[in-house]
Amino acid sequence: MPASPCSREQPGEPEPGGARGPALQMRGVRKVYGSGTNEVAALDGVDLTVGPTEILALVGPSGSGKTTLCSIAGGLLTPTSGTVVVGGSDISRYNSRQLTDFRRNAVGFVFQTVNLVSFLTARENLLVVDEIGPRTGRRARQRADQLLEELGLTGRAGNLPSALSGGERQRVAIGRALMNDPCLVLFDEPTSALDTHLGEQVVALIRQEMKARGTAAIIVTHDLRITHHADRVATIVDGRIADAGT
Repeated sequence: MPASPCSREQPGEPEPGGARGPALQMRGVRKVYGSGTNEVAALDGVDLTVGPTEILALVGPSGSGKTTLCSIAGGLLTPTSGTVVVGGSDISRYNSRQLTDFRRNAVGFVFQTVNLVSFLTARENLLVVDEIGPRTGRRARQRADQLLEELGLTGRAGNLPSALSGGERQRVAIGRALMNDPCLVLFDEPTSALDTHLGEQVVALIRQEMKARGTAAIIVTHDLRITHHADRVATIVDGRIADAGT
Protein backbone atom coordinates (compact mmCIF):
# COMPACT_ATOMS: atom_id res chain seq x y z
CA MET A 1 0.00 0.00 0.00
CA PRO A 2 1.45 3.41 -0.95
CA ALA A 3 1.94 6.01 1.76
CA SER A 4 -1.30 7.76 2.57
CA PRO A 5 -1.74 10.89 0.46
CA CYS A 6 -1.88 14.18 2.34
CA SER A 7 -0.46 12.73 5.52
CA ARG A 8 1.04 15.34 7.85
CA GLU A 9 1.74 15.58 11.54
CA GLN A 10 -0.67 18.44 12.19
CA PRO A 11 -3.51 19.87 10.12
CA GLY A 12 -2.38 22.79 8.03
CA GLU A 13 1.35 22.26 8.53
CA PRO A 14 3.51 21.91 5.40
CA GLU A 15 5.54 18.79 4.94
CA PRO A 16 9.23 19.02 5.90
CA GLY A 17 11.52 20.39 3.24
CA GLY A 18 9.17 22.89 1.62
CA ALA A 19 5.61 23.83 0.78
CA ARG A 20 3.07 21.12 0.08
CA GLY A 21 2.19 20.45 -3.51
CA PRO A 22 -1.32 20.66 -4.94
CA ALA A 23 -4.06 18.83 -3.07
CA LEU A 24 -5.51 17.66 -6.40
CA GLN A 25 -4.25 17.44 -9.97
CA MET A 26 -6.39 16.04 -12.78
CA ARG A 27 -4.89 15.61 -16.21
CA GLY A 28 -6.85 14.47 -19.27
CA VAL A 29 -9.50 12.80 -17.13
CA ARG A 30 -12.31 11.05 -19.00
CA LYS A 31 -15.20 9.10 -17.54
CA VAL A 32 -17.26 7.17 -20.05
CA TYR A 33 -20.47 5.28 -19.38
CA GLY A 34 -21.85 2.70 -21.80
CA SER A 35 -20.16 1.59 -25.01
CA GLY A 36 -20.44 1.91 -28.75
CA THR A 37 -23.37 4.02 -29.89
CA ASN A 38 -24.57 4.22 -26.28
CA GLU A 39 -21.32 5.72 -25.00
CA VAL A 40 -21.70 8.89 -22.94
CA ALA A 41 -18.71 10.91 -21.71
CA ALA A 42 -19.56 12.36 -18.31
CA LEU A 43 -16.06 13.90 -18.21
CA ASP A 44 -14.15 14.59 -21.41
CA GLY A 45 -10.50 15.56 -20.95
CA VAL A 46 -10.65 17.44 -17.65
CA ASP A 47 -7.54 19.31 -16.50
CA LEU A 48 -7.83 20.82 -13.03
CA THR A 49 -5.48 21.73 -10.19
CA VAL A 50 -6.51 22.62 -6.64
CA GLY A 51 -3.88 24.15 -4.38
CA PRO A 52 -3.01 22.68 -0.96
CA THR A 53 -5.11 25.21 0.98
CA GLU A 54 -7.44 26.35 -1.80
CA ILE A 55 -11.23 26.44 -1.69
CA LEU A 56 -12.58 25.88 -5.19
CA ALA A 57 -16.23 26.38 -6.11
CA LEU A 58 -17.24 24.12 -9.00
CA VAL A 59 -20.28 25.39 -10.89
CA GLY A 60 -22.14 24.33 -14.00
CA PRO A 61 -25.56 23.26 -15.27
CA SER A 62 -27.22 20.02 -14.21
CA GLY A 63 -25.63 17.04 -15.92
CA SER A 64 -22.40 18.91 -16.67
CA GLY A 65 -20.20 16.46 -14.72
CA LYS A 66 -19.77 18.23 -11.38
CA THR A 67 -20.67 15.27 -9.18
CA THR A 68 -18.74 12.83 -11.38
CA LEU A 69 -15.62 15.00 -11.07
CA CYS A 70 -15.92 15.07 -7.27
CA SER A 71 -16.59 11.33 -7.12
CA ILE A 72 -13.40 10.66 -9.07
CA ALA A 73 -11.38 13.11 -6.97
CA GLY A 74 -12.62 11.31 -3.85
CA GLY A 75 -11.92 7.80 -5.11
CA LEU A 76 -15.59 6.82 -5.32
CA LEU A 77 -15.29 6.36 -9.09
CA THR A 78 -12.28 5.50 -11.23
CA PRO A 79 -11.61 7.42 -14.46
CA THR A 80 -11.78 5.71 -17.82
CA SER A 81 -8.50 7.43 -18.68
CA GLY A 82 -6.25 10.21 -17.41
CA THR A 83 -4.50 10.76 -14.10
CA VAL A 84 -5.81 11.86 -10.71
CA VAL A 85 -3.11 12.87 -8.25
CA VAL A 86 -4.08 13.62 -4.65
CA GLY A 87 -1.39 14.76 -2.25
CA GLY A 88 1.32 13.59 -4.64
CA SER A 89 -0.08 10.07 -5.15
CA ASP A 90 -1.72 8.93 -8.40
CA ILE A 91 -4.95 7.39 -7.11
CA SER A 92 -6.07 6.56 -10.66
CA ARG A 93 -3.61 3.65 -10.39
CA TYR A 94 -4.99 2.38 -7.09
CA ASN A 95 -6.81 -0.92 -6.77
CA SER A 96 -10.09 -1.20 -4.85
CA ARG A 97 -8.40 -1.89 -1.51
CA GLN A 98 -6.05 1.05 -1.91
CA LEU A 99 -8.98 3.31 -2.80
CA THR A 100 -10.78 2.19 0.36
CA ASP A 101 -7.75 3.17 2.44
CA PHE A 102 -7.51 6.46 0.55
CA ARG A 103 -11.15 7.35 1.28
CA ARG A 104 -10.63 6.41 4.91
CA ASN A 105 -7.50 8.46 5.51
CA ALA A 106 -7.08 11.26 2.98
CA VAL A 107 -10.40 12.71 1.89
CA GLY A 108 -13.62 13.90 3.52
CA PHE A 109 -17.11 13.99 2.03
CA VAL A 110 -20.17 16.12 2.76
CA PHE A 111 -23.04 14.95 0.60
CA GLN A 112 -26.15 16.83 -0.47
CA THR A 113 -28.36 14.70 1.80
CA VAL A 114 -25.77 14.68 4.68
CA ASN A 115 -26.42 10.94 5.27
CA LEU A 116 -26.25 11.02 9.05
CA VAL A 117 -27.06 7.77 10.86
CA SER A 118 -30.59 8.42 12.13
CA PHE A 119 -30.34 6.37 15.35
CA LEU A 120 -27.01 7.87 16.46
CA THR A 121 -26.52 11.18 18.27
CA ALA A 122 -24.52 14.03 16.76
CA ARG A 123 -21.46 12.98 18.75
CA GLU A 124 -21.90 9.32 17.83
CA ASN A 125 -22.16 10.25 14.15
CA LEU A 126 -18.68 11.73 14.40
CA LEU A 127 -17.42 8.73 16.34
CA VAL A 128 -18.57 6.38 13.58
CA VAL A 129 -15.41 7.50 11.79
CA ASP A 130 -13.46 6.15 14.78
CA GLU A 131 -14.36 2.66 13.60
CA ILE A 132 -12.37 3.08 10.38
CA GLY A 133 -9.94 5.87 11.14
CA PRO A 134 -6.54 6.22 12.84
CA ARG A 135 -7.87 7.49 16.19
CA THR A 136 -9.32 5.14 18.78
CA GLY A 137 -11.02 5.40 22.14
CA ARG A 138 -10.22 8.52 24.17
CA ARG A 139 -8.40 10.29 21.32
CA ALA A 140 -11.40 9.89 19.03
CA ARG A 141 -13.80 11.16 21.70
CA GLN A 142 -11.59 14.18 22.34
CA ARG A 143 -11.43 14.91 18.63
CA ALA A 144 -15.21 14.64 18.26
CA ASP A 145 -15.84 16.93 21.23
CA GLN A 146 -13.31 19.46 19.88
CA LEU A 147 -15.03 19.56 16.51
CA LEU A 148 -18.51 19.82 18.02
CA GLU A 149 -17.34 22.77 20.10
CA GLU A 150 -15.76 24.51 17.09
CA LEU A 151 -18.95 23.99 15.10
CA GLY A 152 -21.16 25.38 17.88
CA LEU A 153 -22.79 22.04 18.60
CA THR A 154 -21.62 21.21 22.12
CA GLY A 155 -25.12 21.66 23.49
CA ARG A 156 -26.57 19.47 20.73
CA ALA A 157 -24.06 16.61 20.95
CA GLY A 158 -26.59 14.22 22.49
CA ASN A 159 -29.36 14.94 19.99
CA LEU A 160 -30.45 12.59 17.24
CA PRO A 161 -30.47 14.02 13.69
CA SER A 162 -34.28 14.24 13.81
CA ALA A 163 -33.96 16.73 16.67
CA LEU A 164 -31.48 18.94 14.79
CA SER A 165 -32.21 21.73 12.34
CA GLY A 166 -31.07 21.49 8.71
CA GLY A 167 -28.11 23.75 9.41
CA GLU A 168 -27.14 21.75 12.50
CA ARG A 169 -27.23 18.49 10.53
CA GLN A 170 -24.94 20.04 7.92
CA ARG A 171 -22.53 21.10 10.67
CA VAL A 172 -22.48 17.56 12.05
CA ALA A 173 -21.71 16.31 8.53
CA ILE A 174 -18.85 18.82 8.26
CA GLY A 175 -17.49 17.64 11.60
CA ARG A 176 -17.67 14.02 10.51
CA ALA A 177 -15.77 14.85 7.30
CA LEU A 178 -13.00 16.47 9.36
CA MET A 179 -12.56 13.70 11.95
CA ASN A 180 -9.50 12.18 10.26
CA ASP A 181 -7.81 15.46 9.25
CA PRO A 182 -8.16 14.99 5.48
CA CYS A 183 -6.22 17.26 3.14
CA LEU A 184 -9.14 17.45 0.69
CA VAL A 185 -12.83 17.77 1.53
CA LEU A 186 -15.50 17.44 -1.15
CA PHE A 187 -18.85 19.18 -0.68
CA ASP A 188 -21.65 18.18 -3.06
CA GLU A 189 -24.35 20.91 -3.05
CA PRO A 190 -24.03 21.53 0.72
CA THR A 191 -26.67 24.29 0.72
CA SER A 192 -29.31 22.76 -1.56
CA ALA A 193 -31.69 21.96 1.32
CA LEU A 194 -31.13 25.26 3.15
CA ASP A 195 -32.64 28.71 2.71
CA THR A 196 -30.43 31.53 1.45
CA HIS A 197 -29.50 32.92 4.86
CA LEU A 198 -28.68 29.54 6.37
CA GLY A 199 -26.82 28.45 3.25
CA GLU A 200 -24.66 31.56 3.49
CA GLN A 201 -23.88 30.75 7.13
CA VAL A 202 -22.94 27.15 6.34
CA VAL A 203 -20.58 28.10 3.50
CA ALA A 204 -18.97 30.81 5.65
CA LEU A 205 -18.43 28.12 8.28
CA ILE A 206 -16.94 25.78 5.68
CA ARG A 207 -14.46 28.48 4.69
CA GLN A 208 -13.58 29.19 8.32
CA GLU A 209 -12.96 25.52 9.12
CA MET A 210 -10.96 24.80 5.96
CA LYS A 211 -8.74 27.85 6.36
CA ALA A 212 -8.15 27.14 10.06
CA ARG A 213 -6.77 23.72 9.11
CA GLY A 214 -5.03 24.53 5.85
CA THR A 215 -7.33 22.03 4.15
CA ALA A 216 -8.28 22.17 0.48
CA ALA A 217 -11.92 21.89 -0.54
CA ILE A 218 -14.08 21.60 -3.62
CA ILE A 219 -17.62 22.92 -3.21
CA VAL A 220 -20.00 21.75 -5.93
CA THR A 221 -22.82 24.27 -6.10
CA HIS A 222 -25.44 25.72 -8.40
CA ASP A 223 -25.90 28.73 -6.12
CA LEU A 224 -23.70 31.53 -7.45
CA ARG A 225 -24.61 33.69 -4.46
CA ILE A 226 -22.25 31.72 -2.21
CA THR A 227 -19.26 31.49 -4.54
CA HIS A 228 -17.67 34.62 -3.02
CA HIS A 229 -16.59 32.39 -0.13
CA ALA A 230 -14.35 30.43 -2.52
CA ASP A 231 -10.82 31.38 -3.50
CA ARG A 232 -11.58 30.47 -7.10
CA VAL A 233 -14.58 29.47 -9.22
CA ALA A 234 -14.27 26.87 -11.98
CA THR A 235 -17.06 26.24 -14.50
CA ILE A 236 -17.72 22.84 -16.04
CA VAL A 237 -19.93 22.41 -19.12
CA ASP A 238 -20.63 19.14 -20.94
CA GLY A 239 -17.87 17.33 -19.05
CA ARG A 240 -15.18 19.91 -19.79
CA ILE A 241 -13.71 22.73 -17.72
CA ALA A 242 -14.90 25.81 -19.59
CA ASP A 243 -13.35 28.29 -17.18
CA ALA A 244 -10.85 27.37 -14.45
CA GLY A 245 -10.92 30.82 -12.89
CA THR A 246 -7.83 32.69 -11.76
